[in-house]
This record gives sequence, C-alpha cells and structure tokens, in this order.
Amino acid sequence: MESKKTINTIIQMATSLLLGGAILYWMYRGFDIKSIGNVMLHKMNWTWMLLSFPFGILAQAFRGWRWQQTLEPLGEKPRQGVSVNSIFVSYAASLIIPRSGEIARCGILKRWEGVSFPKSLGTVVTERAIDTSLIVLITALTFLWQLPVFNRFFSSTGTRLDEILSQFSTAGWWVTAICAVAALLLIWLLLRRLSIYNKVKNTFAGLLAGIVSVKGVRNIPLFIFFSVGIWACYFLHYYLTFFCFSATSHLGMACALVTFIVGSIAVIVPTPNGAGPWHFAVKTMLILYGVASNDALYFVLIVHTVQTLLVLLLGIYGWMALALTKKRQTAKGKKQN
Repeated sequence: MESKKTINTIIQMATSLLLGGAILYWMYRGFDIKSIGNVMLHKMNWTWMLLSFPFGILAQAFRGWRWQQTLEPLGEKPRQGVSVNSIFVSYAASLIIPRSGEIARCGILKRWEGVSFPKSLGTVVTERAIDTSLIVLITALTFLWQLPVFNRFFSSTGTRLDEILSQFSTAGWWVTAICAVAALLLIWLLLRRLSIYNKVKNTFAGLLAGIVSVKGVRNIPLFIFFSVGIWACYFLHYYLTFFCFSATSHLGMACALVTFIVGSIAVIVPTPNGAGPWHFAVKTMLILYGVASNDALYFVLIVHTVQTLLVLLLGIYGWMALALTKKRQTAKGKKQN
C-alpha cells in the first residue's frame, strides 16, 4: 500500500513537471535566455520588486490568521505562529507536489497543536469555496469594467474577436487544450481523494464540521477583512511588478487586474506554482494590451521566478520556525485521529 502511494506521488510529480516544462519549452524555444541576465541587472527596477514582497508575505499571513478564525468554532485554538508558519510551508510544499499544501498544513496543525485533521481539512474546503467566490466576483466586475474598453478598441481599429482567435497558432490551441484537460484531471483526483476520506464516518463528520465552521466565526468583519485582504495583497504583490519594467509600467490598473485574474485561473492547472500555464496566460493577455512578445516573455519569466523563490524562502523559514517550536502536549491532542 505504501509503495503504491509512493509510486502515485512520483507519477504526479513527474506529470506536473513534464507539463509545466513542456509549456515553458514551447514558449521559450529559440529565445535568448542569456539576455534575461542583462535585463535583470541593467534594465529592471528592483525597488518595485522589493516593495512587492511585503504584500506577498502578508497575503499568506492573512490566510493563517483567517484559518485560526474558522478553527475556533470547532474548539480548536492553534497558536498564531504555528498557523502562519504552516501556511508558509504549505505553499512551498505545493512547489514540489502541486496541491499538496492543503494536506501539509493540516498535518502540521495535527502534529504541533493536536488539531483534528478532518476538521482542519474541512475548514480548508470552506476557504477554497470562499476564495473561489471572491475570484468569480472580481472576474465579473473586471470584465464589466473593461468591456467598454474592449468595444472601443475593436471599433476604432476594425479588429474583430474572430480575427484575433484565427491568429492563435495551432500550438497555442494545443497548450490551451492540454491545460483544460489537466485542470479536469485535478478536479477528478481531488474528488477521488475526498471520497476516500468520506468512507470513514468520523472523518466525514470532521469534514462537515469544518465546512460549516464559518457560521460560528465570532468576528465576521475581521473574517471579511482577512478574506478580502488576502486577494488585495496577492494583487498588489503582482501589480507592483509592472513598474519594474518599462514595457509594462504604463499599462495601469485595468490591465493588471485582467492579467492577474487570467493568471489566477491558469494556476488551477497542476504544475509547480502554475509554471507554464501562468506564463502562457499572462503573456498572451499582455500582448493583447500591446506589449511586445519578447517584453512579455521577460516579464512573466522574471516575475514568476522571483515570486516563486520568495515562496520557497518563506517555506524554509516556516519549517525552521516550526522545528524550534515546542509541540503542544494536551490530553485532547493525544485523542485526535
């Protein structure tokens, strides 16, 4: 059984790396990779990149603090530091095995705080539902906001949407199709994983309790603030990087929102931190906004790489901080599943 689980994990990791690597190879084939060093050293404003880092860190911290709120109605009170550090580690874990972070952070709370694994997993399901709802709302509002802009663009230039789509290369359509299939596969795997948990009555009860825990949150305004703050910080973490490059510094908030949303949807595809699908989606939208293809390639590769390194460093910090944190020993914790 253990060997089968290990094989499945290896297959999942290999598939994720191959998919992301294949998309990146297709995008950067024939591209002068050595020129990226010159851009980073001489043509990029690192001040804005550094200014974006606190928002990337704060987004994860908000998620840890919000998680404490959803666990409290279940009688679980993990320490603030452990909650936040578990989030840091979970994001870094997902770089190795996509979507493994949810399981990792629940396991950390069980090990350090004695928190019921099924209950914490249930709250994660609730979090995902809330985050998805927020993204759908932001997407709808952004589309309505930008619709007049697109209409003016098409009418003034005589450009039609079908003409744009006809210029989309065959390889581009293949990448889009592969990403869609991979996303559907991920959904199937998650449903299958949850079905295994649901076979155990106690585990199912814990999941259900975690899912409805949001009803018992004491400070609803603070919960809403954290939920909105997470995505506001994610956006600012991304938007400020526009000012690092001359090709994107003038694009404004609207373009940043559109590309942010498209990128957020693209990371559903199970690759490490969305590598490949995110690059492809954001680069395509930047070109639609008038950014030259090479400049768009520089932007997505540098921004994604730097932000991924930040996630990795936070994960290392979180794991070191947890290693120095004493595990909570309680009678309740010893009885946990």
